[in-house]
Amino acid sequence: MSRYRNLAVLVIVIAAQLVLLAYQVRTKDDVSLLRSVTVTAVSPLAKALDNARGSSMGFLDRYILLLRVEQENERLKTELDKMKLENQFLRTELTTADRVRALAMFQQQTRAKTVAARIIGTGTGANSKAVFVDRGEKDGVQRGMAVITPDGIVGKVTFVYPAASQVLLITDAFFAAGVISQRTRVPGTLKGLGRSQVLVDHIQNEIKVEEGEWFFTSGDDRVFAKGLPAGQVRTVRQGKEFKEIFLDPTGLQRGLEEVLIVLEGVHQMIPEGSGPATGPVTILAPPGSAENKTPEQKSAESGIPALSSDADRLREKIKRIGEIQGVRFGNAGARLPNFNMDPNQVTRPQAPVLAPAPGGAATPPATTPAKQAAPAAGGPPQQ
Repeated sequence: MSRYRNLAVLVIVIAAQLVLLAYQVRTKDDVSLLRSVTVTAVSPLAKALDNARGSSMGFLDRYILLLRVEQENERLKTELDKMKLENQFLRTELTTADRVRALAMFQQQTRAKTVAARIIGTGTGANSKAVFVDRGEKDGVQRGMAVITPDGIVGKVTFVYPAASQVLLITDAFFAAGVISQRTRVPGTLKGLGRSQVLVDHIQNEIKVEEGEWFFTSGDDRVFAKGLPAGQVRTVRQGKEFKEIFLDPTGLQRGLEEVLIVLEGVHQMIPEGSGPATGPVTILAPPGSAENKTPEQKSAESGIPALSSDADRLREKIKRIGEIQGVRFGNAGARLPNFNMDPNQVTRPQAPVLAPAPGGAATPPATTPAKQAAPAAGGPPQQ
């Protein structure tokens, strides 16, 4: 530094002089040159620093906003899951109520004596097609009784305990029941296959069975009453000796939660048509209504007896009109009645008008006062 001391001093002096000159010199806008140079040099750096600050603040704001949105999203997800569970619970309750209502209506309509039961467990075997119900000996359940639903047969009771029973489903490989086709009345044997469909065996290949045809219980197995739906044909093909007919069991299509155990079965007719008998329920009119009155009741109210032809009804109506208006049909010179009147609307008969007697005298009506004397035969009435 001692070697370049003079030069350094000179540079410092010149720089100071330039700074003083820049401070003293003014631009055309009356701004010092030093200020203008300083602002010009510092502005890019200040702008870069401000952009960096704005970006960092925006990032922090967005980060905080995202944290809030994420928390709100988690809260909404939790509420949505809770509502889904509640909705599923309500749907399950509604479905259960519908099934219970259907079972109750079926119990009221059927002539068989049944008891409702709920599925409480399933079999433990790998290929087991058995379930346990909450009805047993104390409820009158016995081994071999049929188990059904309003849609069709389900199985039969194989073991009975004091408060529960085991039911062998129709899909079990050891299950068998007598069935008959709806259209051609061809008997066969329904057998379980260990899966969702069942097989109808012992039907000759020459017998015509079509897809979509219904099979009903025949009652030959002494377990199921005749006329209960067993299933609808899904597949038909020729076999070696017998047809291979596969059914979709209708009693299991809606799942199993509630069933009916038949305590006393009643045979019924197999319905005609293309499936089980369905349709609106006929309700009779209430007692005493016009639709529910017998012809005798209507005749007693109107005064016209229930006759066998329109001519008889017309004759009785004319006779009734004559009685009301006091006209005796068949008398010479009798006036004609008013046939346009309705005899059902007249409650009090009118005074009879009699035809004049021979000699010009008229017979007084029955309502003539007692002080009037009766006329002599062939003479005018006395006043």
